[in-house]
Amino acid sequence: MTALLGVAHRVALAAVRGRGCRGLAMFYAVKRGRKAGVFPTWDECRAQVDRFPAARYKKFATEEEAWAFVRSSASPSGSEGQKNKHVQESQVKANKRLREPVDEGEAENTEPCAKHVKQNTEPLPSVSKNTFSYMGDSVVVYTDGCCSSNGRRRARAGIGVYWGPGHPLNVGIRLPGRQTNQRAEIHAACKAIEQAKTQNINKLVLYTDSMFTINGITNWVRGWKKNGWKTSTGKEVINKEDFVELERLVQGMDIKWMHVPGHSGFIGNEEADRLAREGAKQPED
Repeated sequence: MTALLGVAHRVALAAVRGRGCRGLAMFYAVKRGRKAGVFPTWDECRAQVDRFPAARYKKFATEEEAWAFVRSSASPSGSEGQKNKHVQESQVKANKRLREPVDEGEAENTEPCAKHVKQNTEPLPSVSKNTFSYMGDSVVVYTDGCCSSNGRRRARAGIGVYWGPGHPLNVGIRLPGRQTNQRAEIHAACKAIEQAKTQNINKLVLYTDSMFTINGITNWVRGWKKNGWKTSTGKEVINKEDFVELERLVQGMDIKWMHVPGHSGFIGNEEADRLAREGAKQPED
């Protein structure tokens, strides 16, 4: 009997010690930092978040919980909960509407543009890699376009590109040429990709609230090209030149096109929208 009690005591003690060891093993999850992921030590985690703008990280007792935290937000801005649900529901609805647009007037934004703030559009020197936001090894950027009086003679369109708080590549400029909301959305993406290439960046996560731009470059362009740049109804593609330019720029780039609902509180999208509105008030070149 004594021997059995001794064995039981040793088993119980081992179990207690085992729980103690597991309690000491922590996992550090980085959702927003130089590199997103789960790290076994605080030093490795700190290397990703120290002095990183708006870093998001947290300590967990299990690796499963840590990875769930990393993957819980679709937006690198850190917006969670209902905002993530809003993004997912919006994208599902948008995918259900996945079809070729009939004309330029479809889904246009006719909101007024904000006050004029002059932007420096001259070429910039190389920017430190640490100033960008990352999702994995891809750089994150938000783009937006706007047009007041869209479809009218006095229309004014602007494009905005937002890389992060106070980033030297943030830009808001007037859209050259035909002033429409859809052209502004396309050329905002073009501008972001042009800037990325000047910084030797070839992997992007590009957020836009324009499903027209996303569907156009990822789906419709192939059909238009096969059809001699005509729609399925035989009409000329109105935004042909714009998509030709965008398709040229995406060559050699690894781009994840991400849709985010406009005016839903996502900081990156709101800032890109603000820059576009500022750009729309500038005079045309």
